[in-house]
Amino acid sequence: MMAYLEITLKVEEHNRAKAAEVYGRFKDPFLKKVSGARSKELLVRDEDVQVLHGFDTVENAVAYTKSQLFQDDVVVALKPLLAAVPEIRFYQVA
Repeated sequence: MMAYLEITLKVEEHNRAKAAEVYGRFKDPFLKKVSGARSKELLVRDEDVQVLHGFDTVENAVAYTKSQLFQDDVVVALKPLLAAVPEIRFYQVA
């Protein structure tokens, strides 16, 4: 079983490199410290930036969004770069 947390970020083009830096800074701690974490990918499109997090369960994906790493570190680092409220979606793959 696999689950995904997809976060879509509206980031202006001039802030995309900074958003990628935030992704890079927190990828390793995410993979090493977050329960059930399996993968983390950055998808850059013309209209937005998506971060796709792989987990073993949806419950662990949801728990991550409530964690100190996410709330106090990732969100705080990204907030000044965002042009809109992020879209957060959870998926489960059977």
